[in-house]
Amino acid sequence: MTRSSILILGSIGLDTIQTQYSERSELLGGSATYAAIAAGLFSPVHLVGIVGTDFPEPAHKLLLKYTANSKDLIIEEGLTFRWGGRYHKNGDNRDTLFTELGVFSDFDPILSDENRKIKWVFLANIHPSLQIDVLDQCVDDPFVVTDTMNLWIRTTPTELNEIISRTNILLINESELREYTGINEVRAGAKKILLMGPEKVVVKLGGKGAICIDQDQEVKTGVYPVHKVLDPTGAGDVFGGGFISGLSEGLPIIDAMRRGTALASFCIEDFGVSMLDNITKDDIDHRIFELEN
Repeated sequence: MTRSSILILGSIGLDTIQTQYSERSELLGGSATYAAIAAGLFSPVHLVGIVGTDFPEPAHKLLLKYTANSKDLIIEEGLTFRWGGRYHKNGDNRDTLFTELGVFSDFDPILSDENRKIKWVFLANIHPSLQIDVLDQCVDDPFVVTDTMNLWIRTTPTELNEIISRTNILLINESELREYTGINEVRAGAKKILLMGPEKVVVKLGGKGAICIDQDQEVKTGVYPVHKVLDPTGAGDVFGGGFISGLSEGLPIIDAMRRGTALASFCIEDFGVSMLDNITKDDIDHRIFELEN
């Protein structure tokens, strides 16, 4: 089995989370964090991100535990990015309580020579202009998996269109797909995105699993039955990190989706990344085997 290195770009921050069960503050979070830990369980991760000088040492050590290359993880004088959210009882909808960009507001990633030559890139949820800037610096035509969110659909459609056109596989959830394409039916919406350039579109369906659609076929995976969702934060990012790690090993698309789905099921069982930091590959394999079809 090959273990190709994966470049992961996204946000790294400290989260305050409120759910119907509890409230936690200053949790290690961010799209790159969740994706890097999920991918780092299997593959060498090269992390691209920025934190402030107030970033807690335990959080830094945990990130480095799952990161093979941190040359482009910048520590800048100032405050780390912070985000707060309150989830509704359904676990799907949430309200943003605050966003404090800190050093993230001036983030201008410059890749090291080693990272410019990377073969696998996961562009986690982050401003599309930063995704474009990093991709422009890659010199060896890497395989690109991109994640997005509704904010960019509404605020930066031109940049989002460009990054999607340069993406091999786009990850998008069901409501975002409808908003972006204006099409209610999942398959028809995915086919519209395929015309923009991606080879495949993976639509995350929440409690219904995920479906991968290309021009010729589709494959679908179910979910692992989690009985109590304590914190949904980062589940999509974890899916993406697990997914691209599987692809980079040469797994079939369905097996990469199952890995991402199994990892996401651990993520939502506790606040932050605590569950992800306390599982084994045997635990993951067990959940993959138990996935609902």
